[in-house]
Amino acid sequence: MSPSWGYGITGLTVGQRVFGLTDWARNGSLAEYTAVEARNLAPLPADVDHTVAAALPISGLTAWQGLFDHGRLTTGQTVLIHGAAGSVGSIAVQLSREVGARVIGTGRTTHRDRALALGVDRFLDLQTENLEDAGEVDVVFDVIGGDILDRSAALVRPGGTLVTIALPPKVQPKDGRAVFFVVEPDRVRLADLATRLADGRIKPVIGAVLPLGEAPAAFDPAQHTPGKTIIRVAEDQPGGPS
Repeated sequence: MSPSWGYGITGLTVGQRVFGLTDWARNGSLAEYTAVEARNLAPLPADVDHTVAAALPISGLTAWQGLFDHGRLTTGQTVLIHGAAGSVGSIAVQLSREVGARVIGTGRTTHRDRALALGVDRFLDLQTENLEDAGEVDVVFDVIGGDILDRSAALVRPGGTLVTIALPPKVQPKDGRAVFFVVEPDRVRLADLATRLADGRIKPVIGAVLPLGEAPAAFDPAQHTPGKTIIRVAEDQPGGPS
């Protein structure tokens, strides 16, 4: 990324390696150059590859905000994470373990080994096992929606929280909260996640890395690969911006 700086920019310098989350209302993020508000960017450690860094902002911020800002997850609680082997779910598993929570992960049969490697205490195969076998939990973090989201409300123990990024819940926990949210840029939290990435406490799951010319394939559900799909916009610069 070759940034141009406007009036009032603080905390970053020309030529600095940065990464971040583009504004949801702005088109053109899949391009060689794009305009991003400085407040949405954070410094990128020199030893973190751009491809790995590109997988962190939306997945890391979504996981953090869902678990802690909205779900209020704390040490000793139990969290149920749907899609535990995916791009958001995998980061959520790692952050939950770091805070000292018990983690139940869900997913497909083919996701079991990856979820267990991430450190879930228990894995529920949504294709062959009953979701209700998870029992009561303090926090449900949902990225799936639909029937899974509806059934998850009954698993939230009194005082707990159902958090989802899929759609506003139609079914509310009996004695708890339900929260639907859209991830927001946060430079301070992004820098904190970058530190965790650099020292190995978290590791994004990268599904596929495609050149800019194949970007349409990244949005084809039939071509979906578990993990975060990265679009590389500068093929002539190995390890360069994505």
